[in-house]
Amino acid sequence: MGNDDQKRTERELAELVRKTCIEAARDGFKDASISGLCTEGAMEAAISSIQRLDLERIIQKK
Repeated sequence: MGNDDQKRTERELAELVRKTCIEAARDGFKDASISGLCTEGAMEAAISSIQRLDLERIIQKK
């Protein structure tokens, strides 16, 4: 694999991780808000959702 191909692959993985983190944060925040948590609590839930992501599964998606 050439250097440009490796950089492209790394970029694609980074973009996938970013996208997955954003989705997890949005879902976690929404679920927490619906459950009645305050904004601060919902934000903590969003962060927790990102922390619980299965990175191996994300890598396998690539």
